Amino acid sequence: MNIRDRIAQLFIKVRPLPEGVHHLQAATEQGQPYRLHLRLLSDGSGLLIVNAATVLQLNPNAAECAYHFIKGSTPEEAARQIASRYRVRKDTALKDFTDFTARIQTLIQTPDLDPVSYLDFERIAPHSSKLAAPLRLDCALTYKLPEGTQAEHAPVKRVKRELTTEEWQTILDKAWQAGIPHIVFTGGEATLREDLPQLITRAEHNGQVCGLLTDGLKLADKTYRDALLQTGLDHILFLLQPANERSWKALEALASEDIFVTAHFTVNAANAAQAEEILKRLATISVNSLSLTTSDHSLQSLLATLQSRAAELGLTLRFDLPVPYSAENPVGYETAEDEVPDGAGKAWMYVEPDGDTLPAQGLQKPILGNFLADSWQTIRPT
Repeated sequence: MNIRDRIAQLFIKVRPLPEGVHHLQAATEQGQPYRLHLRLLSDGSGLLIVNAATVLQLNPNAAECAYHFIKGSTPEEAARQIASRYRVRKDTALKDFTDFTARIQTLIQTPDLDPVSYLDFERIAPHSSKLAAPLRLDCALTYKLPEGTQAEHAPVKRVKRELTTEEWQTILDKAWQAGIPHIVFTGGEATLREDLPQLITRAEHNGQVCGLLTDGLKLADKTYRDALLQTGLDHILFLLQPANERSWKALEALASEDIFVTAHFTVNAANAAQAEEILKRLATISVNSLSLTTSDHSLQSLLATLQSRAAELGLTLRFDLPVPYSAENPVGYETAEDEVPDGAGKAWMYVEPDGDTLPAQGLQKPILGNFLADSWQTIRPT
């Protein structure tokens, strides 16, 4: 290449990698499983989602490093392509890729590490940036509740029918094509759907991280529990019924399995006096993640005290998952219109049993569309 061609090349606009979603499911050398989802944007920048929990904003150079990490490129091949695209020295590109790989490995192996403080990544709140697609889709498979539970505890009158297995599979596929990496099955009681294992398998086949929200009583049956866990399910939110010993036994059985479990405990007038003892009992089980809520505004002060106590007991608090409609969390316990979470309709969406899509559970409007019948362009966040 002569000098004139070299000068002309400097003025050629960099063409970043094309838009798209890329996925890696693997394990560390220590056997710790992890998942990465990379969403490349039109300007070459990207969002890297680690285990559907940590969201990192990447500049174009870092986004390409992430792309080659996910694709399994050798450091030399990654450096060659990065150097060519961004017109930097190959040794500089190699150092960038090596440094990026080391930081990602650290983040994967140390889930509680703050990437802002330790890894020089720009960590973002999912709802603080305009997303091309939500990070999570909450799918209410049914509003049916276990036998003996009053029907009015779930909004059964709000849906005319439940989608079929094939229709839910279509929704899962559409979500994956739109770039949504995380699916959570909820209800009602999702385990009342006989096709639940089949739907989890479909989401896992797509490459989506998959969670289940359940009262867990059916999981006390080892045969059913094994069948469900063999689908590749990634995490469970267990809706604890503190006064029910069957609920405790089911939770203990589940805690012994190789799956991440969050216990959910709703504080109400009936159990408020025993709430601290319930936390202590939870701490003795191998469940380190806890979701705490109350629908009684008079118990907000107690809730704050319990949250502090939970931290003292080593229970990590989670606030980002919806809670299934149930006797413990009846339909009346819904988000007021002036209390819409910041991430609703942006970082996550909620699909009802008939496919109607809301910004979040508990919001009766606005209906964004129907995930089955409408195109993604119609219902996507704006």
